[in-house]
Amino acid sequence: MRYLSLIILIAFAASVSLAQTQTPAVEVVKSSWNKERIGWENDPFRGPIENFDEMRARTRNEKRITDAKLGSGGSADKVKVDAAADAANIATQHQQTTSRYVFMYKTTIRNLSEKTILSVDWDYVFLDKMDNTELNRHQFTSDEKIGPGKAKELVVNLRRPPTQTISVTSLNKNEAESVLGQVVVMRVQYSDGSSWQAPETSPPNP
Repeated sequence: MRYLSLIILIAFAASVSLAQTQTPAVEVVKSSWNKERIGWENDPFRGPIENFDEMRARTRNEKRITDAKLGSGGSADKVKVDAAADAANIATQHQQTTSRYVFMYKTTIRNLSEKTILSVDWDYVFLDKMDNTELNRHQFTSDEKIGPGKAKELVVNLRRPPTQTISVTSLNKNEAESVLGQVVVMRVQYSDGSSWQAPETSPPNP
């Protein structure tokens, strides 16, 4: 009888633990992604606007202008014209550079628990629009503090597109309609050291 009671107690504890695991820790309020062109001057993934040869040419032109003003070089006006021509050629080369894009993945998460969230592991899953098969997924970890009952937007900038069918060098406004996207929260870390793990499930359906 004692062993039977122990078995029942273990089964009850397991069922309670399973129920707690399956209880959603957060709510995905909304999600979206978009593609933005990166300007040459504002490209956060690129080096300085000048390469070494361009910097050397600019420095040389500045010195020639200074020397001309001091009378140790040629005509200052002619030197300025030559320098302006060099700058125009460099600007033209930059304009001919292939456009580059960054992909912005966003989701708004609401904390459904009574604990403060410290970080969230979330996947942005992309599905085929015809048969809902998974085409790709991006896995992110956002270290954001979210209080009980509060919501916060999580944003990640990435060079990688949602799927291989999305161009990384051109802008097509209809591309977003070619795939279905959905955010799945995989894990939540709380400020008290505890965590919530999503139960294993089949690929999400929209």
